Amino acid sequence: MPDFATPNLPSRDFAVTEAFYSQLGFECGYRSDGWMILHKGPQGNRIVLEFFPYPDLDPARSSFSCCIRLDDLTGMMAQLEASNIPSASQGIPRFHRPQREASGLIIAYLNDCDGSLIRLIQND
Repeated sequence: MPDFATPNLPSRDFAVTEAFYSQLGFECGYRSDGWMILHKGPQGNRIVLEFFPYPDLDPARSSFSCCIRLDDLTGMMAQLEASNIPSASQGIPRFHRPQREASGLIIAYLNDCDGSLIRLIQND
């Protein structure tokens, strides 16, 4: 397996966070009172997100974020469209459909149930 990094994000409630990400095809690989690891996709091409408890987090004031670079942004968008997550300009959770940015990258944005900003970036 190649070297890789995993984002560490806050969760006010592991059960709620797990249910939120399960709508997008993530599965729980590990969970204790102090840590949770969710993953999506096959070994070698797996997205991994790790969560730590942060029960007093105010989602509206969260500054946590990460980027997920995807070979299939279209597939991820289909899962977002099929989920209960609204496509909206305000509120938490929500997502914004992909657009080509000034940088040339195609990026969609997801604010999760704890206010973390997840940038979904199409790989070249």
